[in-house]
Amino acid sequence: MADDQTSVMEAVLRKQRAAHNQMRPEPMKLRKDRVERAMKLLKEHADDLCKVMSADFGNRSPQQSMITDIAGTVSFGKYCLKNMEKWSRPDKRHVQFPLGLLGAKAEVRYEPKGVIGILSPWNFPVNLTFGPLMQIFAAGNRAMIKPSEFTEKTSLLMKELVAEYFTPDECVVFTGGPEVAQAFSGIAFDHLVFTGSTPTGRKVMEAASANLVPVTLELGGKSPVIMGENADFTKAGERVALGKMMNAGQICLAPDYLYVPESKQDEAIHGVWQGVANMYPALLENDDYASVVTDRHFDRLQSLVADARDKGAEVIEVNPGNEDFSNTNTRKMPLTILKNVTEDMTAMQEEIFGPILPVKTYSQIDEAIDYVNEHDRPLGLYYFGQDTKEREKVLQRTISGGVTVNDVVFHVSMEDLPFGGVGGSGMGSYHGIEGFREFSHARSVYTQSRLDIAKLGGFKPPYGSSADKAAKALMK
Repeated sequence: MADDQTSVMEAVLRKQRAAHNQMRPEPMKLRKDRVERAMKLLKEHADDLCKVMSADFGNRSPQQSMITDIAGTVSFGKYCLKNMEKWSRPDKRHVQFPLGLLGAKAEVRYEPKGVIGILSPWNFPVNLTFGPLMQIFAAGNRAMIKPSEFTEKTSLLMKELVAEYFTPDECVVFTGGPEVAQAFSGIAFDHLVFTGSTPTGRKVMEAASANLVPVTLELGGKSPVIMGENADFTKAGERVALGKMMNAGQICLAPDYLYVPESKQDEAIHGVWQGVANMYPALLENDDYASVVTDRHFDRLQSLVADARDKGAEVIEVNPGNEDFSNTNTRKMPLTILKNVTEDMTAMQEEIFGPILPVKTYSQIDEAIDYVNEHDRPLGLYYFGQDTKEREKVLQRTISGGVTVNDVVFHVSMEDLPFGGVGGSGMGSYHGIEGFREFSHARSVYTQSRLDIAKLGGFKPPYGSSADKAAKALMK
């Protein structure tokens, strides 16, 4: 079955690539039309998409989905429409003296790569499919998409809608399980975008390498929150709670652990607790609070808490409504804070991807900086505090994919900032002009002068004194 699916996918790739080659150069008007159709798809079927996302999760706020997956993605499409002509203009480049005076010219043209594959995840299934698709279309490419099997209803609806709004030589969706994703990873795309876990990202990159397919890997990791001594712990706690509780913490950029001053640990924890209570006075029957996506993910999160408790952590359940979570099958889990964590706890070794928040303490800010630097580079880093010198110290001495200061997660929502990881949290980026260029080939074009430059420059055999002069001049 997997071999049959591979054959079908390869046939679609050939069809899209042939259409792409035949249509080059495609007019900007057609690129814009594809972006506009993607936006139209989302706007016309917003409610249906929000409903199936909630069904896939067991419970997920339609209002949250409308903001994160529909409206935010449509807004990004508008941003692409506004900027794509500017992005696509050639860059004039400098030509060494005296070639420019003699009529030579140099430029970089940003040209479409061809057919780009998108392996999208389950946590924001529409946003993380159509977000990159907007810039893939803006750059003049075609696309093949393999969404997650964990959000099966959403994936099937996206497949139906894409078939309605796009021709097969423009964009196609393939559904199925891990074997389909594995086959998809090995297709000879012109570029492949993957969003998901770091271990799976390694497998995707390995499969893509067989065909030398360049990859954009949007992974995750343990994104730290570092609070300074002079942070506003009430405000910081509520903002951390918002970022950690949205989508029940199932966000690649969710705060993974807190690092706070020893003397302010209780104050910092109380700030988070109060933030949860303000936003979610109850959880079980609260449509604003998402369920964990599958039983497997839920069981894994429970095991992280049990492991930490067994190894000496103090476990604090943030349960403002004093609800009984033991007799429910809703897969809802209260925010669980872990104090006194140690490095042998699984929660401190793996990306959590759920409503669990370990807390570490420092006596000097350098301890937090050193800890971050000793581990894989995170996708996001968050600093709270008003001390400019301390903030710059944290930012200058650490490396992360991106940073939000005095809040969490928000840097990903800035359309003009590139979003991506570094090291273990990924490579490449989209959003901003960087995303357009990620899905474009930067093609160098040099136009020679009418004069015999090689002879004038001493580069033309037989070599003599002019070649010696040229070499000396270049080394001055």
